[in-house]
Amino acid sequence: MSKFNITDTINTFSELGRQLTAPDAQLMEVIETERQHNAWFTPKSVLNAVTATGRMLNKADLEQWLKKYNITGDGNKKVGLVLAGNIPLVGFHDVLCVLVTGNRALIKASSQDARLVKYVLNLLVEIDNRYADQFSFVERLEGFDAIIATGSNNTSRYFEYYFGKVPNIIRKNRNSIALLTGNETAEQLAALGHDIFDYYGLGCRNVSKVLVPEGYVFNFFFESIEHFAPIIHHHKYNNNYDYNKSIYLVNRDEHLDNGFLLLKQDTSLTSPLACLFYETYTDLQSAEKQLQQQSDNLQCIVTTAPLQTQNQVVNFGQSQHPQLWDYADGVDTMDFLSNL
Repeated sequence: MSKFNITDTINTFSELGRQLTAPDAQLMEVIETERQHNAWFTPKSVLNAVTATGRMLNKADLEQWLKKYNITGDGNKKVGLVLAGNIPLVGFHDVLCVLVTGNRALIKASSQDARLVKYVLNLLVEIDNRYADQFSFVERLEGFDAIIATGSNNTSRYFEYYFGKVPNIIRKNRNSIALLTGNETAEQLAALGHDIFDYYGLGCRNVSKVLVPEGYVFNFFFESIEHFAPIIHHHKYNNNYDYNKSIYLVNRDEHLDNGFLLLKQDTSLTSPLACLFYETYTDLQSAEKQLQQQSDNLQCIVTTAPLQTQNQVVNFGQSQHPQLWDYADGVDTMDFLSNL
């Protein structure tokens, strides 16, 4: 292929970003029909994911992101990608990293999210056809020089067994958490609703648990997220809500219920769908200690409290809007690919 330079790369991907933030009729048709293949991929969810990806690919951020790395465009390694499919376009960032480093992506897409990522990459080729030979979709990964694989704690063991002999990034389950101080405004808690409910809570950046000060009363929290109530009309979400509610009632587990979200005190980080776990803390220092103990299991922390932490900290409503340099599991994918 003819050689890229950094300016070409930035121009190409910022144009892709522009097209994703203002979807044309053809892309809107893809967005509208995704739910036929995956009931969780409602038009609203898919549109959110597509436009969030588009906003991420803005020229200023692309320039800021790429200048940190020594990218020659000479990368010629075949990088196998095992993409997750829990939310729309969730694996796109890995594909992006492989392409901008000049490497070739061998993509094992999830059956849950195969069509959307193919469509977006076809858009990329229309913008710059030099990318046409930089990726391929495969049913079986072979002939690769490196691997980036995303899965569950169970599948990660298989990944380590099969891919352990080549340079790799293997990701496991992670969750996100919110730390509340009790001083949040209605607007901040409403924004937190997006961190909890966007993509129905299926993403690793979705808040599955909140830490609250001792004696915290949840009435104001429930009032502030009331506008998310229509989520209960999604049949799969509703099934999860009904199932978990019946379990709590049968087991006589103490919980709070606002009609579309179940709130339960629990030490676990991973809550079932339609549920939110919480724990209390005595002071900010003890809350930080709890977060430090869980740091390897956390994707991001949603709070306005001043924290000293290795984990990514974001403001309310921002967990599902990562920037280009917000790497999954805190592992710098670009650094890994640049040094193959």
